[in-house]
Amino acid sequence: MGYGVVDVVANDLTVVTYGCVETSPDWSTAERLHLLHQDLTALLERFGPQEVAVEELFFAKNARTAINVAQARGVALLAAAEFGCVIAEYTPLQVKVGVVGYGRAEKSQVQHMVTLLLNLAEPPKPDDTADALAVAICHCYRRENRAMRSAAERSETLDEERKARRSASPLISAPRVSARP
Repeated sequence: MGYGVVDVVANDLTVVTYGCVETSPDWSTAERLHLLHQDLTALLERFGPQEVAVEELFFAKNARTAINVAQARGVALLAAAEFGCVIAEYTPLQVKVGVVGYGRAEKSQVQHMVTLLLNLAEPPKPDDTADALAVAICHCYRRENRAMRSAAERSETLDEERKARRSASPLISAPRVSARP
């Protein structure tokens, strides 16, 4: 399972770390999930993110693969919840649109944009790592857009409240007074 830690200030993204938690195919499912939980917990302790973004399981051609991915996602969600992180989930389409601007982008296009957006010397490997960074980038941009929309909505609400107060308050008319020396 790939992971990526990204800092964002305004729209400036900085990669902190990334990598992949790998397990032996010879291990039992329980052993693999246990190691995944331990490694994700260690990452959460070390970097202390406030938010965690995870890709939703969209579909899989192989049912066995889908089950394994779903179990790993469950472990990731559990670890994030144990640390009190805000959790966001994105479909592959949302990630592609968020990173490339096109929902049917090829994996190579996503990897290219991840490399550019994070100023990396080369595309992250393995593919799971690039995917994790793409999810992080998508979340950062969507988060910034939500914050901007919230600010705009608050501003609109304040404008509406001001207009309502003006129309609800009686007009005060004072007689004209002219002062003559």
